[in-house]
Amino acid sequence: MFGKEKQQDVHECKLKTAKEDTQIFLQSLTMVKAVVGEDTRLTSAEDRLSQSAIPAEVGLVIGKLSSALDRGFVFDLIPTPSNDDGNPACSVLENRDDKKKPSKSKSQSSESSSLSIDSDWVAEHARQVSRMLLGGVKVVGIYVWASESAFKNSTLILCQAIKGVTDAIRHLDPGLDEALLIHICYSPRRWNCRTCLLNSSITSSSLRPCEFKLGRVLSSLQRFKCSYSFNFRLPIYSGGKSAARTFSEILRQELVIHAEELESANAMIDGDLVHNDEPCNTEGEHEIELLFPFMKDSRADASTAKNVTGIILFGGSVFSYAYLNAKEPVSQAVADIKADIIRSLQSRLDIICDEAEQDLNPTDVGDNEEAEMSKMPVSKFIFNSSTKACHLRLPRRVLVPWLAGTYICDYLQPFETLEVVKERCIELMSMEHSSLDASKISEVETETSLSAAESSMWDVISSASSASGFGLEGNVERKSREDGSKRTGDASDATNVPILVAVFVLLLSVILGFMFYQWD
Repeated sequence: MFGKEKQQDVHECKLKTAKEDTQIFLQSLTMVKAVVGEDTRLTSAEDRLSQSAIPAEVGLVIGKLSSALDRGFVFDLIPTPSNDDGNPACSVLENRDDKKKPSKSKSQSSESSSLSIDSDWVAEHARQVSRMLLGGVKVVGIYVWASESAFKNSTLILCQAIKGVTDAIRHLDPGLDEALLIHICYSPRRWNCRTCLLNSSITSSSLRPCEFKLGRVLSSLQRFKCSYSFNFRLPIYSGGKSAARTFSEILRQELVIHAEELESANAMIDGDLVHNDEPCNTEGEHEIELLFPFMKDSRADASTAKNVTGIILFGGSVFSYAYLNAKEPVSQAVADIKADIIRSLQSRLDIICDEAEQDLNPTDVGDNEEAEMSKMPVSKFIFNSSTKACHLRLPRRVLVPWLAGTYICDYLQPFETLEVVKERCIELMSMEHSSLDASKISEVETETSLSAAESSMWDVISSASSASGFGLEGNVERKSREDGSKRTGDASDATNVPILVAVFVLLLSVILGFMFYQWD
């Protein structure tokens, strides 16, 4: 009996292994076959590394991977800065056993060296840099500057670093299924590139060599822009599991739903409807307009539910940018714009969660309940029937000049200045201070805001324009109401408007009817 169970387990294990091998094979068919790096940027990076005489360095590869062309494009290499303790993210380790044997030569000792990489710090660097990249441009892998022997002896730590980076940015790029590992070898001097399949467990077998060469990449990019306005109305429930959700949970779920809706939108480029996959042959900057089909508003139906006691208003405008290789189809530009819109909104939410202690202004607090609520960050705030009205200004996207006429972006909090943007670009993107001019940073967006209001059913169903007109002094303004009678009065005042109109129409119809009767 036990023998049959063991045979069955072995059979299931073989089937599982065969399934994984098949999946890896199918993924390998769609992997990039060649990678082209921007000549000016990568040559400059190599010169910097050789002149610095440092034994090892790790950083991020910035570019894009095109499934349509089976090619990868590398725009720049961004070194990971030192951690909070001032230690480099990558260093060389010598084998401890070799240190006990002084008879070994220096060359023999160097052959046993390996790399030590702070994978968590590199992943955090990738997470923050991903927010600053525009549509189509992404963190596509890591690079390492090391000797040939140190690289060969560090396969496991390199795989861990790649996995850490991809896990950190996956929520901004759910379709990420492969990454690049670029090795800049200084002994002897050469470049090597490998593609890595991102399956459940990244091992040395996940790394595949691919062709790598230098060329002109940035000069051939085409630019596409889109200004996208949105206005979400999310109901606040008084009971059930949904009533215990926090602000961040509600908004993240809404972004997932809206991403699916955005997929169904058609697009116009320079006034022409996109209906094919041909490359764009015209030069200059192109404008994309998204067209949504007429559909039933599911949120309006949700607003009529009996257990709805309020509404979250989330609206504003997103300025989106995308870069396309000249040989890629225009449909890819549309896909990159759509993905960039969702990435941008998710990045703003991440920033609010990161800056949770600055989300609420604890001034002008009255009773104990309000005092306790004021200490709670908005990202963890639970909206329910006792929620006081508040209005939150989200970070605004600004564009920063980068390479060869391209842009990166950053998000400006209401209390921040453009000098803060410059400091982040220098620290995270390794940009030179002399190349940054605050006057050239473009503030392309108007205010993007979120309002959470305790409302009557009339307020929920009626237009949200009154709720979005709150005056703002700081990051958040909260509108508290003194008692339940005042809330009832507010609702009755709103309800009096249609009643007066109905009475007026009724009186007018009676008068006109009487006049017509007299004439007859």
